[in-house]
Amino acid sequence: MTQRLGIPDSQFIRGDIPMTKQEIRILTLAKATIAMNDTVIDIGAGTGSLSVEAALLAEQGKVFAIEREAEGIELIKANAAKFKASNVEAILGAAPEALNGLPTADVILIGGSGGLLPDILACADKLLKPGGRLVITAVTVETLSTALHIMRAKKEYSVDACAVQVTRIQPVGTSNMFKALNPIYIIACSK
Repeated sequence: MTQRLGIPDSQFIRGDIPMTKQEIRILTLAKATIAMNDTVIDIGAGTGSLSVEAALLAEQGKVFAIEREAEGIELIKANAAKFKASNVEAILGAAPEALNGLPTADVILIGGSGGLLPDILACADKLLKPGGRLVITAVTVETLSTALHIMRAKKEYSVDACAVQVTRIQPVGTSNMFKALNPIYIIACSK
């Protein structure tokens, strides 16, 4: 495996499943500080773009990609194969139930919660090793609020949060036009 960060979105196999965009993946992975031997759990893995890049960083570790949509599982497997990330294990199921039986983790990424964020965070807390990192990406204010409320109440965690707005510039004829992506909130927690 070759360690890479910031794979262009166009290189991933896509479907109708949401994908974490390149700029957000880079920031999320920077906050996660994944080491070569880390065990990573990616909850709400979607197409597997974040799982694949995490696996390339944790080349001697393991990434468990949890996704509740069967189409997503197929995309995760296809993208892992395309980028030779053989250390990605795609698991079909919804968190928190799909987390049962997983090993403790150095890093847990939460990109989708299906409205069950409090339960997922409780389970993630049990799975996260001391010194581990939990990174939540949120697209709604409600998810941001819930994550901050729960994680800041846990005294054993330090919590850092930011909002990210990415605007790409695309050619339109002989001019350039701004194309804004949805704003994303990143909540990074260290145990």
